[in-house]
Amino acid sequence: MSFVRTYTKPRVFAAAVLGSLVVGALLGVVARQTEAGWLTDLLDQIGTIFTTLLQIAVIPLVFTAIVVGINSLRGLGGGRTAARLGGKTVLWFAITSFIASLIGIAVGKLFNPGAGGLGGVEATAKNADKAAASVDHWGSWSAFIDGLLPENFVKAFADGETLQVLFLALVIGAAAYSLGDKAKPFVDFTTSVFEIIQRYLGWIVRLAPIGIIGLIGAAVSNYGDALFRPLFSTTLAVYVGCLVVLFVVYPILLQFVAKVSPLKFFAKAGTAIQFAFASQSSAATLPLTRQSAVNLGVQPAYAAFATPLGSATKMDGCAAVFPAIAAIFVANLAGVSLNFWQYVGIVVVAVVGALATAGTTGWLTAFTLTTSFIGLDAKQVALGLALIYSVNPIMDMMRTATNVAGQIAVPVIVARGEGLLDEEVLNAPTDNPLHSDDGTSARHAEPAPA
Repeated sequence: MSFVRTYTKPRVFAAAVLGSLVVGALLGVVARQTEAGWLTDLLDQIGTIFTTLLQIAVIPLVFTAIVVGINSLRGLGGGRTAARLGGKTVLWFAITSFIASLIGIAVGKLFNPGAGGLGGVEATAKNADKAAASVDHWGSWSAFIDGLLPENFVKAFADGETLQVLFLALVIGAAAYSLGDKAKPFVDFTTSVFEIIQRYLGWIVRLAPIGIIGLIGAAVSNYGDALFRPLFSTTLAVYVGCLVVLFVVYPILLQFVAKVSPLKFFAKAGTAIQFAFASQSSAATLPLTRQSAVNLGVQPAYAAFATPLGSATKMDGCAAVFPAIAAIFVANLAGVSLNFWQYVGIVVVAVVGALATAGTTGWLTAFTLTTSFIGLDAKQVALGLALIYSVNPIMDMMRTATNVAGQIAVPVIVARGEGLLDEEVLNAPTDNPLHSDDGTSARHAEPAPA
């Protein structure tokens, strides 16, 4: 078996990720203790290069994946079938976001992060300036609506505006679907571009352990104890909330609604979840997310639609668990007790505002929308955000892993209800989540009755 096939086995990949976390943290400690600026710079450069290589593909991936996904639904039936699948997918996105936000509130009340005020924790001037600018830019629904509609097609891509590209992809994909054979050359071209981007990201996956060393090492070297001591309760609360969603909520839904063994789910989705943890990017994980859903028996045509949509709008970690805990954190810093209706507001934003979490600023948008919606003071929000910036790389790993798990779980649940889950594929062993070599594509060629 080749190195590539061996390396991308779930157990090997998991070992590589865990080893890289340890090595990165140790190098970060060495760089901080010895004040080796060159080592800190090197680690930061490695992490930056890895992140940049991932982000290069995000915008074209979002556009092509959604256009291809919408037109893939043609193989599952007519327009009514596509609309029903889309509606059920979005409904389950909302249901799981609702549950995740309630868990975020419960965990936030349990840990009570930020209680007692600042307690000696200080925000750096750099983080404070960044936070203030972020609140001004992202902290309102009007800003979100204004940022949704692009001025023109080219500018949306050139500026890397994920929400605008998502909007264009949905409109253009729907238009191509309605044109049928007339749009086939365009759809074929877009499919080819999508396959090329997937292959590119498949190569980048193999660099994940190196990237993790740089990202974790630079974070530990730059922030040191700030990663673990002053904001420990907030970080721990986010991890606990996400872990409850990941290992309690999803398994219950999978077992009792989708009739799929949670152990089987994690065995086949594990590599995608691990890469999401390492890369901190749902969009960059999309090829793995899509293949994991297919390996779990989801019809490829439906998986091609649901997973890219989920990568932009289905974020239980970033848009449900995290903003609930962060809102409680900010309220505690300000000495404010949230009332019942403010907690209702947190849930409403988590369910209705999921679309605003598209792109790499998803956690930031969700945070500012939530805190502004429930009426927290803008200065306190900026202060809380400045503090969160210090630990965000650590938080984002767990948030993104939870996001991706949900992006795989929901298509499995919907596919079961629609008769689009192939039991033979579900029960077949899969040792490589990057490729399907056991003939699953051929078995999926004939769509199941909707």
